[in-house]
Amino acid sequence: MPAAKDAVLERAVDLARAVAVEIAEEPEHVGEHLGVVHEAERLVSHRFACTARGYRGWAWTVTVARVPRGRTATVCEAELLPGEDAILPKPWVPWSERLRPGDIGPGDVLPFRPDDPRLEPGWTPTGDPELDEVAIDELALARVRVLSPQGRDEAAERWYRGSHGPTSAGALAASAACASCGFLVPLQGSLGTVFGVCANAWSPDDGKVVSLDHGCGAHSETDAEQGPTEWPAADPLIDEMRLEVVERAPQAPAPVVVEATDPEAAEAPELAEPAVPAVSADGGDAVTGENEPAPAADVPVTEDAPSDEDAALPLTGEAPAEGDGDAGQDASPADGGDTAR
Repeated sequence: MPAAKDAVLERAVDLARAVAVEIAEEPEHVGEHLGVVHEAERLVSHRFACTARGYRGWAWTVTVARVPRGRTATVCEAELLPGEDAILPKPWVPWSERLRPGDIGPGDVLPFRPDDPRLEPGWTPTGDPELDEVAIDELALARVRVLSPQGRDEAAERWYRGSHGPTSAGALAASAACASCGFLVPLQGSLGTVFGVCANAWSPDDGKVVSLDHGCGAHSETDAEQGPTEWPAADPLIDEMRLEVVERAPQAPAPVVVEATDPEAAEAPELAEPAVPAVSADGGDAVTGENEPAPAADVPVTEDAPSDEDAALPLTGEAPAEGDGDAGQDASPADGGDTAR
């Protein structure tokens, strides 16, 4: 049931404006009167527009009331309230729920969560050396709380879908995966089947958990491709002030190959070339010193057939060369041209 109109409270506009100007930072921040709202019987709220910057749609609200049968309005409360088209902030969230990954800075401390679903109680020593050695020394479970299956699955999903998984821009552009990189340090347990830690100082993922199918340009087994260049090839530099000594390997002598066409000629001894007697300046024999008369110009020189006596003499020299045949034919026995003698 709507409240009945109250003429006394509706006429208290000046009183309500004075209160609004009093609580505003500047008097001009209180604008025109927007009307009244009947909250209840003998309870009315006066609304004034707020002209302050950043408060579009907000209104100064001053609530007045009166006692029964009273003729004087009194102020109950005054405040700045948003209207239907007001600019409002996001709903308030408790501090423990408002934190996001990366918000914790140096000196910040998170509140303790005893019921964190990502954790579960650690290993309690049983007294059995074999079981305790495996759980404490190898698996490092001797802590108050350790990672639960839910926490492990959430971490794996977050790492794999994040910037260090296979869908990042660097992994898509890489030519090889981290699984074949020499700088990958594998993790233990079930997470080691999917993830490892990068230990390459030149990689943007150095010291971070990466998936085995992640990749980057600092892979240990890849090389940069040499792209084409528009610069002309440089002329070779020759050091003319330095002498380079090159040792040559000793060469083996070439083998001598003797080809025999005639078996009898191959077995016959090699004959020495006959000596040609020297002729002195005065026409004499250089060996005997005797002068021999030259043949007459008009007497034809004929080649004498070798006699039986000459044929019986043994040969001491090799037959003259083909170029010397004419000289042997021109010399007669009377002139001492028979070299065999």
